[in-house]
Amino acid sequence: MITTELVFVRHGEAHCNANGVVGGPATCTGLTNLGYDQVEQPAARLADEHKNRPFTALYAGPRFRLRQTGEILSQALGLPMRTEPGLDGPAHGAADGKPWTEVKTAADGGPHAHPDRPWAGGSDTWNGYLQRAGDFLRSLVDRHEGDRVLFAAHGETVIVAHTLLLAIPLGSPAGFTVSHGSISRWQHRLNRLGQRRWLLDRHNDTAHLGASAMEAAS
Repeated sequence: MITTELVFVRHGEAHCNANGVVGGPATCTGLTNLGYDQVEQPAARLADEHKNRPFTALYAGPRFRLRQTGEILSQALGLPMRTEPGLDGPAHGAADGKPWTEVKTAADGGPHAHPDRPWAGGSDTWNGYLQRAGDFLRSLVDRHEGDRVLFAAHGETVIVAHTLLLAIPLGSPAGFTVSHGSISRWQHRLNRLGQRRWLLDRHNDTAHLGASAMEAAS
């Protein structure tokens, strides 16, 4: 029996993604036209689910591309969106708005390359972000025990959920692909012995996306 369900929809393509720049809170300018299309497709799919198994809550992080993604989901499902600062992505500090190639060259790799070292002045460390965001997500899940919760999420938030619920050690070299507009779903199940465990029902589900949108998201 499913007791709690968490469904994450990664935002669609944003202008920062298309331009190869760091899309922090100061410089995120929202979704491209393709990004809107990439979110409208899972929104329609989840709206059909919502008719028979309603979602309890819809959350979005504060960055513009996430709020736009959450608004699309909210309109499709008729479910109010709650903006939650704890669901924001990593803090990029001085890298905000700069080309990723420039940032990675200066830091000798991206955020994952040196997980205990900031990748720019004032940025998070990757492990520090995972810990902080994981602690918040745990508290949010505890608040919604028994609910179906939908998230308009960063790809990093999906990785946080996987790290938390799979109990992956911080700094692990393993990673996950999270495409624009993809759905990832966690279910907390109760078996016949009364034991509870989290199961990853699906990851990076893009079956709803057309070929052109999928090629752009990969």
